[in-house]
Amino acid sequence: MPLDTLAATASHVLEVKHSRFVAHAAPITGADDAAAFLQQVAVPDATHNCWAWRLGDQYRSSDDGEPAGTAGRPILAAIDGQGFDRVVVVVVRWFGGIKLGAGGLVRAYGGCAAECLRTAARMPLIDTCILQLRAPFDTLGALHAALPAAAAHKLDEHFDADGALLRVELPLDRVADLKTRLRDATRNRIRIDDNA
Repeated sequence: MPLDTLAATASHVLEVKHSRFVAHAAPITGADDAAAFLQQVAVPDATHNCWAWRLGDQYRSSDDGEPAGTAGRPILAAIDGQGFDRVVVVVVRWFGGIKLGAGGLVRAYGGCAAECLRTAARMPLIDTCILQLRAPFDTLGALHAALPAAAAHKLDEHFDADGALLRVELPLDRVADLKTRLRDATRNRIRIDDNA
């Protein structure tokens, strides 16, 4: 099943028996992004700042003082249950004076995170590939014309006496199409390195 990430940050507020839960979610590209977002949205005088993030096979979560397994894991389960990857969710709680019990905490943290993600703007995750292309000068017009058709984005371009050296990023499932287009348009004169 293809996964999504967030198109932008999102928030959701939930009140349960006078306790206030505020979920904040953001897209991430690494553990450092998750830590920076936690630092940005955590509220020092809140009762708890619980969080979880997923980045492919990597994930972390924290109950931040709540009973073990009642906050971080339900937040992570919400991320997975909503079909997200490369996402961090922080749920800030202010205690309202009435204990919720372990089941109530699991439902509150997981439910607040899930509703935040359910209503957030999604963006599909697409596996990409970077190619290095070596092109003689007289093939540059055909090369530049072929890039948009394969949804390729030019990362950089350098020139020397023999022509141009480009690095492009494109969806993995469009690589074969780009190679065919370039071969046909230039009589196979552009050299392609898949290990760029």
